[in-house]
Amino acid sequence: MAIKIDNVKKAGKIKIDTIIRNLEKRNMKGYYAEDREEALRMLLEMIPEGSSVGKGGSATLDEVGITGILAEGNYEYLDAFGNPDPDVAKAVKRKTFSADVFITSTNAVTMDGKLVNIDGTGNRMAAFIWGPDKVIVVAGRNKIVADEDEAVERIRCDACPPNCLRLSKKTPCSATGVCGECLSPGNTICCHTVTTRFSSINDRIHVILVNEVLGF
Repeated sequence: MAIKIDNVKKAGKIKIDTIIRNLEKRNMKGYYAEDREEALRMLLEMIPEGSSVGKGGSATLDEVGITGILAEGNYEYLDAFGNPDPDVAKAVKRKTFSADVFITSTNAVTMDGKLVNIDGTGNRMAAFIWGPDKVIVVAGRNKIVADEDEAVERIRCDACPPNCLRLSKKTPCSATGVCGECLSPGNTICCHTVTTRFSSINDRIHVILVNEVLGF
C-alpha cells in the first residue's frame, strides 16, 4: 500500500510541475504544496496581517483550515457564509470586490494551465475575474484534468452532486448522482461556466496546487 501511495504522490508532483509551467505561460503564478499543512503555510505567507480577505465558497479551503484562522486572526474577514440574513450576506459578497485578497478553489485545472469553474449565483467567479488585486486559488490534485471538456464533465459528475448535498439543494444530481441539466431557481448551481485561460494583470492570480485529495 505504501508503494502505491508513494507512486501516486510522485505522479501527482509530475503533473503539478507541468501545470505550474503552463500557468506561467498564462501569466498566473503556480506553487507546489506537498500537503494541506504546507498549503496553509503558503496561504498565510501570501495574506498580510491586517488585510481584508474575501472567500469563495470552498470545501477545499475549509479542509485546509484557513477559515478559522481568518475569522480569529488579525484580518478583516468578509464572511458571506456565516450570516443567515440573506441581505447581510449579499452586502458582504459585494464588499468582497474591494477586498485586498480573494481566496477560493477551482473546480478543475487542465494540464495546459486553464482554470475551469461552474458557479451558481456567480459571486465567486465575478470576484475571481474582476475585483480584489490579489487572488489565491488552492486546489488538490483530484481537480487535475486533461482538457476543458473533461473539466466540465468532472465538475458535473464529481463536484456538483456532493456540493448540492452540502448546500441542501433539491436537484436531480443530489437525488441520483447524475446531472439532469436542471433549471430550478434557488437550487441549480450550474448557472455559469467560466474558463480562465490567461490573466491580463501581472502578479494577480496565484495557484497553490496540493498533492493530495481536497474538496470535491
